Amino acid sequence: MGLKSEYALESPTQGSDPEKMHGYPVYTDEAPAVPGEVFITGDTLYARIQRTVSKFGVEPRGIERVPENERTDTNLTKVGTMWLSANMVVSSFAIGALAVTVFQLGFIDSLLTIFFINCLGITPVAFFSTFGPRFGLRQMVLSRYFFGFHGVKIIACFNVLACIGWSAVNVIVGAQLIHAVNPSVPGYAGIIIIAAATWLVTVFGYKVVHHYEMWSWIPSFIIFLIVLGELAHSGRFINIPMGVGTSETGSILSFAASVFGFATGWTSYAADYTVYQPPNVNRIKVFAWTWGGLIIPLAFTEMLGLAVATATTDTVNTSYLEGYKNAGVGGLLAAVLFPPLGRFGEFCLVILALSIIANNCPNIYSLTFSLQLMTHYTQAVPRFIWTFIGTLVYCAIAIPGYGHFETVLENFMLLIGYWLAIYEGISLTEHFIIKYRKYDISIWNSPSLLPPGLAAVLAFCFGVFGAVMGMAQVWFIGPVGRKIGTPGFGGDVGFELAFLFAGISFLGLRMVEKRHFGR
Repeated sequence: MGLKSEYALESPTQGSDPEKMHGYPVYTDEAPAVPGEVFITGDTLYARIQRTVSKFGVEPRGIERVPENERTDTNLTKVGTMWLSANMVVSSFAIGALAVTVFQLGFIDSLLTIFFINCLGITPVAFFSTFGPRFGLRQMVLSRYFFGFHGVKIIACFNVLACIGWSAVNVIVGAQLIHAVNPSVPGYAGIIIIAAATWLVTVFGYKVVHHYEMWSWIPSFIIFLIVLGELAHSGRFINIPMGVGTSETGSILSFAASVFGFATGWTSYAADYTVYQPPNVNRIKVFAWTWGGLIIPLAFTEMLGLAVATATTDTVNTSYLEGYKNAGVGGLLAAVLFPPLGRFGEFCLVILALSIIANNCPNIYSLTFSLQLMTHYTQAVPRFIWTFIGTLVYCAIAIPGYGHFETVLENFMLLIGYWLAIYEGISLTEHFIIKYRKYDISIWNSPSLLPPGLAAVLAFCFGVFGAVMGMAQVWFIGPVGRKIGTPGFGGDVGFELAFLFAGISFLGLRMVEKRHFGR
């Protein structure tokens, strides 16, 4: 059963929506003459550009709703492999290694933390992925129903920071791996290589991103299996015992925050990668494919990173520890691969460096929708141009950051990650309690009909307060976080408090807002 009878698209002339008064594309829900073709009315420069690039296979659609007749991607496997490739990467491996190298945890307690916290963190991603086929809206556009037409721009700003920041961090890591293999390749060259390859995939849009992610996990998976085999063959794995007491509690909570932040970080992109699925697709299947596509690579790579990192505690043979001290995760992987495999080990490390492309593709593709959401001026810039601009910006951050302030940049990215818990606290409260799962899809672009957003903005501030109270980061330890764990390190409960503060305050504020404004 289609959505047209239940969710009618509003007419291009309906209401007084300012976004429709500037010559932007108007998409109809009528069947096009050519399947898959996007009709853009008018003879504006925007329309001509979009019609031209669509001939070369570039996705012309931006934040506009995807009509039902264009939602023809029935391959649910792509939903799973999208996230399988994006997380079967060296960045996930590095998260697992933190358990030993940073938080000094044991093997079993870290293993359990990785599994259960990932299960928790990926659930919102899988949940919101089911909204793409149902409504045909990108995740940030869908968020207008939670934060209002203007309030969502605050969320979009945080999403832009996350997309640009993590892309810069990831590409620095990839460049460092390439440099570790061949010191004659300067850091900026590695950054440009990875960034250019990422842009080449994302510029074409949804179909090419999915097609690339459908296969790119395979070489990474094979190499991680080689790493596992070499570690097992070396006998270097150490079953570090679990700790006890307040120190253990604080370290577990802080490590859990890192795992959760990485896993749930895809929430703000979730619906972007299912909007071309048919509206009548089984939502349970979409959820299951997304959940499975996330848990498999996250659990596997993080647990592998944990296992390899245990060898850094060896006080007799310190080659793994020295590798990690000299070149971070790249040095740790080199210590596993280079001695037994030689040149082939170097080749494996280069492939893992290029796995960053699969990790950055969702960042740069989804970045464009957050930028278009800001104002009608940014919406007037086609999506494919924003991919190029976004690539230039994160390269401009990564190149000077290589070898200088990459640690500061990574700490900053961990710091702003708390916004995701706030986002989830507000959006899930709106969905399950306020709206109780009822949506009028015809108002997605109507500021006067969407929620005002005042309650969401105030609740966001309460969420920030909760995060500050509970965080335990390099730059700051909150008063609550300080009471957990050992003095000077604390235990991170910023995500938990951010979620609770945002959700509870939003519930009360939204009820008042709805009574006053009626929407």
